[in-house]
Amino acid sequence: MKKIIIVSPYPFDSAPSQRLHYEQYLEFLNGNGYSFYVFSFFSTRAYSCIYKRKLLLWKILFVFEGLLRRMALAFLLPFADGVYIHLNVVPIGPCFFEWLYALLSKTVIYDINDMVHLKKTSKVNKIADRLKSAERYYLLMRKCQHVITCTPYLEKIAREYNTSVTTVFTTINTDRLAPVSRLHRGGQLAIGWSGSHSTVPYLNILDGVLKSLAQKYDFTLIVMGPDYFEMGGVKTEVFPWSLDVEVSVFARMDIGLYPLPNDEWVKGKGGGKALQYMSCGLPVVATLAGCNAELIEDGVSGLLAKSIDDWYFLLQALIVDADLRSRLGRAARARVEKIYSVDANKGTYLSIFQEVYGSAR
Repeated sequence: MKKIIIVSPYPFDSAPSQRLHYEQYLEFLNGNGYSFYVFSFFSTRAYSCIYKRKLLLWKILFVFEGLLRRMALAFLLPFADGVYIHLNVVPIGPCFFEWLYALLSKTVIYDINDMVHLKKTSKVNKIADRLKSAERYYLLMRKCQHVITCTPYLEKIAREYNTSVTTVFTTINTDRLAPVSRLHRGGQLAIGWSGSHSTVPYLNILDGVLKSLAQKYDFTLIVMGPDYFEMGGVKTEVFPWSLDVEVSVFARMDIGLYPLPNDEWVKGKGGGKALQYMSCGLPVVATLAGCNAELIEDGVSGLLAKSIDDWYFLLQALIVDADLRSRLGRAARARVEKIYSVDANKGTYLSIFQEVYGSAR
């Protein structure tokens, strides 16, 4: 067995940037001769605190705890057959640890699936702005043996620093996220949105659209992710995200929303939430931004909105036409199975591992 150390910011099975990317392939790769030792910067306890307001002293202590763990881990790197680094080695400060890990590791795969080099920071952690450095990401791109990105835009950036780059879009476990029958289900139609504390402001892009539609049609807005959300004039149900409830909440939705701002940060987003709706057989309406035009065939496997007016009329069409919802949902599911499923992409991960770490068998 090839022994691979995984260096990640967050605990296993906690963050979408990990859960919808490399974490889904570890079992398959293990079956092909690679054993994994996962070391996150933030502990489970720390991760539960870092995006909450206040708690500044605890956050500082958790960062120091992570730095100590990273220093201890450095002594193990030369004994592993390879190292897999997701996003960064440490989230703040100079790029000393990134340089050290690249120096001590035999071979490195670097996985970057967000525009983290733009140094975007959560509103509850603005103090970290001054401590972030974009150089760590460019250094890892230069020093690693292979870069994995999740969008063509990120791949273009990575190729400025490394010639060995592969784009693997966000992928879905289609066995876990599968369609459920909505025929004769009864009850109120549900329009759903899934995200996190950091992306919930995107839902407010549709504030006027959803309020106007709520005056004409009877529907519930289901919001999964944040602990709290409200939109005046719109009947809303909120479900804080957990792996245990995710499948059941998707099953309650009839339409999926994927609104995005048209900015630089969005160009690195892999469309994971849109693909989750699609895997569940939901018709999705998404902003024509980022890589959405590549993920969704407009009018075939989903609908792309170019303006706020588009959002209104596209959602209205889905609300009143159950056959349209069904047709788009079936095509969406088929597209995910063919292109964006774990099964469709596991060979790509295996070939990268074999190229960089050597064949395990």
